[in-house]
Amino acid sequence: MESAWLLAHLTQRWSAGGRLFPVPPESPRSLKPKVRMKRRAKPKRRKWTIRVWILLAVALAAGSLGWCYWVYTQIESYAGQDQAVQPGQAARSDAIGVFGAAEYDGRPSPVYRARLDHALALYKRGIAPLIITLGGNGGDQYNEGAVGREYLVAMGVPERVIIAETQSRNTEESARRIAVIARANGLKRLVIVSDGTHLFRIHEICSAQGLDVLTSPRPRVAVAGGANNTAGEFDRISHEILSYTAWRMHLH
Repeated sequence: MESAWLLAHLTQRWSAGGRLFPVPPESPRSLKPKVRMKRRAKPKRRKWTIRVWILLAVALAAGSLGWCYWVYTQIESYAGQDQAVQPGQAARSDAIGVFGAAEYDGRPSPVYRARLDHALALYKRGIAPLIITLGGNGGDQYNEGAVGREYLVAMGVPERVIIAETQSRNTEESARRIAVIARANGLKRLVIVSDGTHLFRIHEICSAQGLDVLTSPRPRVAVAGGANNTAGEFDRISHEILSYTAWRMHLH
C-alpha cells in the first residue's frame, strides 16, 4: 500500500511539471566568477571615461592655441602695414579717426601725441580733409577727444575740420561713436590711427558697425619705463588677443 501511494504521489508531481528532487542552491564558489565580472566592468568604464576627458582637453587646448595663433597673425599683419598710403589704397578718404590714449592734465601722453602727429602727417598729405579725435574723460577734468583737438589746433590744423568725440571710454564705445559720427556727416571711408597692435581689433569692430575703414599705425615712440620692451609687447598682444576673443564671444 505504501509503495503504491508513493508511486502515485511521484507520478502526480511529475505530471504537474514539478521536480522530483529539490535543486541544491548554488555554492559560494559558483557565484564568485559573476562577482568578479561585475567588479572588472567598473574599472573599464572609468578608464574609458578618463580617456574621453583627456581627448576633449587636448582638443580644446589645440583649438585654443590655433585660435590664438590666428589672431596673433592678424594683429601682426595689421601692425606691419599702412593701408592709407599703400599703392592701390591711396583713394581719398573722408576722415581720419584718432583713437584716444592717456592725457596728463590736458596734455596728450607720448603715445597719444604720436597718434595725433601721425594723423596730422596724413592730413597734410591730403589723405582726408577731416580729423575725428576720440576719447572720453581720462580720470580728471579733461577729455581725450578735446585734448586731441586742442593739440591739433595748436599744430596749425583749423578747428573747423576737427570733430572731438568726448564720451567713449573704451575701444568698442569709440568704434560705435565714430560710426554714429560718420553716418551723421555722410562719411563713407575712414582712416583709423592707433597703435599697431590695436588696429586689427579696431578694424573688426568698425567693420561690424558698417564702416569702410583703412588702418594706419602710429610710429613707435620711446616711452619712459620700458613700455616698448619685449615684455611690454607681449602684454599688449596678449591683451589684444583676449579682448578680441571676448568681443567675438559677446562677453563685453
